[in-house]
Amino acid sequence: MLFPTVEYGLFFLLVLAVAWGLCRWLDAHKAFLLIASYVFYGFWNWAYVPLLFGISLFAGLVAQRIQRSEDARVRKRWLVFGVVVCLAVLVHYKYTTFLLLALIDAWGAFGTPPAIQLDSVALPLGVSFFVFHAISLLGDVYRRKLKQAVRIPDVLLYVAFFPQLIAGPILRASQFMPQLLERRRPDAVRVNRGLMLIVVGLFKKVVVANLLATQLVDPVFSNPRIYGGWDMLLAVYGYAVQIYCDFSGYTDIAIGCALLLGYRFPRNFDAPYVSGSPQEFWRRWHISLSTWLRDYLYIPLGGSRGGPWRTSLNLMVTMLLGGLWHGAAWTFVVWGALHGLYLVIHRAWAALPWPALVRWRATVAWRWIARLLLFHAVCAAWVFFRAPSFDLAFAVFGRLAEPGVLTLATGPVLIALTIGLAGQYVPRRWFNAFELGLGRWPALLRGGALATAVFAIDLLGPTGIAPFIYFQF
Repeated sequence: MLFPTVEYGLFFLLVLAVAWGLCRWLDAHKAFLLIASYVFYGFWNWAYVPLLFGISLFAGLVAQRIQRSEDARVRKRWLVFGVVVCLAVLVHYKYTTFLLLALIDAWGAFGTPPAIQLDSVALPLGVSFFVFHAISLLGDVYRRKLKQAVRIPDVLLYVAFFPQLIAGPILRASQFMPQLLERRRPDAVRVNRGLMLIVVGLFKKVVVANLLATQLVDPVFSNPRIYGGWDMLLAVYGYAVQIYCDFSGYTDIAIGCALLLGYRFPRNFDAPYVSGSPQEFWRRWHISLSTWLRDYLYIPLGGSRGGPWRTSLNLMVTMLLGGLWHGAAWTFVVWGALHGLYLVIHRAWAALPWPALVRWRATVAWRWIARLLLFHAVCAAWVFFRAPSFDLAFAVFGRLAEPGVLTLATGPVLIALTIGLAGQYVPRRWFNAFELGLGRWPALLRGGALATAVFAIDLLGPTGIAPFIYFQF
């Protein structure tokens, strides 16, 4: 059930009406949202609803055992057990075939590998996200960040809550579960912000991301050898904008829907392409994942406490696993490795103590140079993220040096690219100011403006709705 569809719109309006009708009865309200979330997930494939329920129930039961124990060793054993089981589920569904193929390839270096018939395991939608939610619960309880008693019904809703279920943002248990203790209050809901986020998210996805995908990125990456260097460069830039608008558009809609239901989600994107360093990029891009990797992987590995070499190793391991989290393919591993390398190189560069260099790095000119350099480094990594194979990725890089006529730079494509990049530099206070101004409009005028915006988005977007890119993760 895709967000920008009539089916989802009707589903959400029904859920919104019933949920607010039940808001005075907290348990009934939460039970209804849980049922709605399972219906939402089952709309894709009911066969995997038991998996979602099982992971949630398992994490809740283990979290209760951790919370009830005062023995540090017992708590840690339960934590390790819970995390291992959750990761085993993720590996089974997402990485079994990948690992077996890697083993066969390694075997082939020493002799003839055995002939094995490999059947791919169907990937449950959003499995990476709901497994990470389960692990977040275990981690927050173990670190005593979650103060409330763990209740299984609340755990089930935390993991399965439908706005974030398929593609995030990744919620921390300590951020979301305390909200389940209080009844929703209609007067506390920022309705205008929620509606604005949904409209902006729809525009990013339906108009910008879909247009760039259908008219630029997909044609070039399907057969890069028939396009010249300028079209290739435009497509690389186009994919950078497409994946940003696609994913941030999804999270805008998710945050807006949750807000209308009375729940607060953390910000997940913050104009990442204005970043001047790899560290800043990861503070702005997919914030819920980058902070999850930092808190549950990088810091436990030792973080930056072991000197430059150990820090570099920890960064590389974290980003390699972050790349692999996105998909069971070596191209994702290379994407992660490149970002790990960017982080290591920048850390070494920033540590250079030369006074002239320190002064230069503080100038406005260097800020813009750094932005351009980082943007192109990120775009180069996106090629491996987008390409289904190394052959195709290297074909894209090879064609960049080839002359050719610019054939794909149509007006809609250039406008979409401009909006996607220039929109990064729009001050956040403009959004806040518009929200305040919108609150002074009569209700009828606001409703008309909303309807007009949705109609215009439907009119401007290409025919059909492509699945969100992050649905595959």
